[in-house]
Amino acid sequence: MRTDNKELYPNQPVGLALGGGAVLGAAHIGVLHAIEELQIPVGWISGTSIGSLISALFAFGKTASEMESMLMDLSWRDVSELSLSKYGLLTNSKVKGFLKKHIGSKNFEDAFIPLAVVATDITTGDRVVLQQGNVLDAVMASMSIPGVYKPVRIGNQMLVDGGVVENVPVETLKELGADFTIGVDVNTRHKLSKPDNIIQVLANSFHFLISNATKYQASQADLLIQPDLTAYNWIDPRQAKGLMRKGYEEARAVLDGVLHAG
Repeated sequence: MRTDNKELYPNQPVGLALGGGAVLGAAHIGVLHAIEELQIPVGWISGTSIGSLISALFAFGKTASEMESMLMDLSWRDVSELSLSKYGLLTNSKVKGFLKKHIGSKNFEDAFIPLAVVATDITTGDRVVLQQGNVLDAVMASMSIPGVYKPVRIGNQMLVDGGVVENVPVETLKELGADFTIGVDVNTRHKLSKPDNIIQVLANSFHFLISNATKYQASQADLLIQPDLTAYNWIDPRQAKGLMRKGYEEARAVLDGVLHAG
């Protein structure tokens, strides 16, 4: 996978930013399939929310095919449970167990590809870029939608979903040292379902709050992959297979177009 494509990427390895979008994040796996097929060298990877989970798996050596098998049958019950906390209706502590099962209890320093995970300090509103310490806790924090999931404490910070501050973490990639960045935005082009409960109301509200900022952040990438997911919604995990296929098809279209132009 670490090959050099001078025509498309004159600075050799690229930085890859995977954005948030709940269930829509399955499309990231299709994008990674395309990147692997084209042997595009990924030298840095960053992720927010569901993008942080996929980024962590990739940074620790999991292939797109392996991820597809892991996530195909994953449901909300596999990553969520009721919380007794006054800070959130649910806890996503099961995410930690899921990730530990597949990569072990790892620190950022152990990753094969330099990895950064974006979260938000709910006390200050600051962007928090996690690059050291326990990866499992960092991913939990980055995936904690405010009000839905209780925040995650890391050190003396109370952290929630990184989408509040940087849903497609392209700027984070540049800070890591990436000269050429690819952003993957799965959040902008999709439909919202009529909410059936308070959790879906909160999730939809969160989407509206971050949508404009997401468009700007994604536009800062040197190359943007933005699958048309208008036929899909945030919440139904049964869509995973279609989302992966759509991510792959649109990534190939974008990447092949640039390669042929070169």
